[in-house]
Amino acid sequence: MLYLLQETEVPTMNPTLKLIFIFTFFIGMASVVLSRFYVFFEEQYALKYKKPFFINIILFKNTLNAKELKVLEKEFNFYNRLGEKERAIFRHRTATFIKTKNYVGRDGINITDEIRVIVAATAIMLTFGFRKYLIELIETIVIYPKAYFSKINGVYHKGETNPQMKTIVFSWEDFKQGYHIGDDNLNLGIHEFGHAIHLNAFSSDDISSMIFNEGFKDLTDYLQSHQLIRQELIDSKYFRAYAYTNHFEFFAVLLENFVETPGIFKSQFPELYGYMRQMLNFKFSRY
Repeated sequence: MLYLLQETEVPTMNPTLKLIFIFTFFIGMASVVLSRFYVFFEEQYALKYKKPFFINIILFKNTLNAKELKVLEKEFNFYNRLGEKERAIFRHRTATFIKTKNYVGRDGINITDEIRVIVAATAIMLTFGFRKYLIELIETIVIYPKAYFSKINGVYHKGETNPQMKTIVFSWEDFKQGYHIGDDNLNLGIHEFGHAIHLNAFSSDDISSMIFNEGFKDLTDYLQSHQLIRQELIDSKYFRAYAYTNHFEFFAVLLENFVETPGIFKSQFPELYGYMRQMLNFKFSRY
């Protein structure tokens, strides 16, 4: 019996498809290389100039409604001191914050336009020098009408930041009081969002978090190597004693002073002021 063996034909790729495949492969490789190069370049740029290479790219602009805009213009002095271009960015960021966060009212409080806007604007003010400004650590904002009782430790709280629950909590009475007197260095919103920013930077690897962390390290290294300055901080009583509880409270209290009385802060402790300004990339009117 005679067997005839036939060679199996190897299918060939269409030349056009082959060209597309090769082109796509090299484009993908080039994108990876360029992406890694850009990350390296911006890290070096940030380490040298203490700021991101760029801050704002707005592809789809979010807007405040008429009532929200009226609240912002009436209640938020930081916004009103900005230039026209910066105000437009601030409005977009505030609207985006409101859109992406879940506001929850407790003990009968109604979440109003005033609450949404002032809480959002406080967060946006503090992250206005950041590229990633939404503080991803926080997803839910809980508002009580006044100081609330905590079943966890059995005491009344005015505010707290809970990274495990991705939640920040405020007594609205005390939040508003923080802005009622604008130069007493007591501002609940700034303080608690300061904690959120600090914790968020520790758990993030974006360029603004890197700059924040580098600045905080520089600040703590400076204080550790200057015992006299540490004593001057305590003796001055410019920063309330609560600042010396731990490094998180230290930053949050410094942030309150930085925002509310920048002139005094800069004149009394210029080095610390410079580190705070560097960490926040805060280069706006009055600062």
